[in-house]
Amino acid sequence: MTAGADMKETLLKELREHALVIGEVTLTSGETARYYVDAKRALLRPAAFRAAGDLIAAEAATRGASAVGGMTMGADPLACAAIGVPGGDELVAFFVRKERKKHGLQRWIEGPVLDAGTRCLVVEDVVTTGGSTVQAVQRILEEGLEIAGVVAVVDRLAGGADAIREASGGAPYEPLVTIDELYPERPDGS
Repeated sequence: MTAGADMKETLLKELREHALVIGEVTLTSGETARYYVDAKRALLRPAAFRAAGDLIAAEAATRGASAVGGMTMGADPLACAAIGVPGGDELVAFFVRKERKKHGLQRWIEGPVLDAGTRCLVVEDVVTTGGSTVQAVQRILEEGLEIAGVVAVVDRLAGGADAIREASGGAPYEPLVTIDELYPERPDGS
């Protein structure tokens, strides 16, 4: 088994143990689901944090990205994990605000100043419809940066991939894990 495969297995194990919540919940999109993936429950533990960081840093290297980040909250632990692992030391992290800061520098994108054209790997913890990831992609593009690719920790396979690819101009989109891998026995298969 390769190091990447080991990291993926670790991530899957941690997500199953700590992030998968069975029961009816309302998603960000407003739709209801019979399960929920609270990825931060796993990602803010050492094993999943390191595994996600290794996988994301490797994807950033593959895509030629020099910055990693996305919409705040979903991307925060992922961007930090990616710059904190061996291989991530060539990256910088950033966070996209949901609203422009009304004081100070009034920035949309927080972190190191990124030069126009900087290649960014956009990260998200869980993608369902892709709404928050699309918002991050749009804001990053408006700031004059490039999208090298998009990585989600978990893709619920609910159409988000298509929305993300469209918004990013066809940039590569790669989930680390799909819901089929995480919860294959879910009752409704969706």
